Amino acid sequence: MSRIRLRMRWYSWLLLAGVICYGVASLLHWDDRGALWVQERFVSPSERSASIWLPGYRVVIDAKALPGMESDEASDLSYNPQTKTLFSVMGKHPFLAELTLQGDVLRKIPLVGWSNPEGVAVLENGLLAIVDERQHSLVIVKVDASTKELNIADFPTYDLGPSEDQNKAFEAIAWNPRKQQLLLGEERPAALFTWSSDGSQALKGSKQKLASEELDLRNLSALGIDPRTGHTLVLSADSHLLLELDEQGEQVSFMALLGGFNGLQNTIPRAEGVAMDEAGNLYMVSEPNLFYRFEKQ
Repeated sequence: MSRIRLRMRWYSWLLLAGVICYGVASLLHWDDRGALWVQERFVSPSERSASIWLPGYRVVIDAKALPGMESDEASDLSYNPQTKTLFSVMGKHPFLAELTLQGDVLRKIPLVGWSNPEGVAVLENGLLAIVDERQHSLVIVKVDASTKELNIADFPTYDLGPSEDQNKAFEAIAWNPRKQQLLLGEERPAALFTWSSDGSQALKGSKQKLASEELDLRNLSALGIDPRTGHTLVLSADSHLLLELDEQGEQVSFMALLGGFNGLQNTIPRAEGVAMDEAGNLYMVSEPNLFYRFEKQ
């Protein structure tokens, strides 16, 4: 084989390798995350302690299966500080599940009248806000220890309006008690909205769109609020990524949801829900029925 042909073959292999690496990097947004990773190296210990600081977390419950929910598609997660439990909605077969902080199922509450519940947020006094992506609606329900079933006709419903992609509409919701507002997220293209809420069943005004320059994500799956810092957690299943945004909406830190990162044995297949408690413990659910708990090391 001539030197020219050998050299051309090497160039071809290098070009192919470069294309593959660029494609993978673009798919996971490693170019942008790389810039944030570099910025993280210069964050002082005091600044880290004032944030969630996702690089410091390690998984302690890794892909625990929620029994009997293999075909239900866990869609979101929210922490209740009064009961010290978690609430999750199932999108394929609509029901609300209450879980322990170890991922054990306490009860299942059928959701009558919902089509595709994708988001849930705990408010005040036993109230929960549930977002139905297919119906483009937000319903605020009342749940207590005796609740056996919830019927959509019994509670106030708010119209979320049309989305740019009606099949990838409002999916995420979280309540920020500091700012007295609900934070809503559209799945694709990723976008954030706020709606004034004091935690009751009455919303004030109308939803307002926020600038989303920091949401360089393939989709937006779920939202969470850290009760200690007020920072926002933004989850993307397609990007295999969890972002921390400060109260000004700026990126602070991130976590790659890939096998080998933050102690994960395998990649989280499709992360659809995220929540954080007052102690800073982090919880996630993934389709079809997987539960994760992370703790700060």
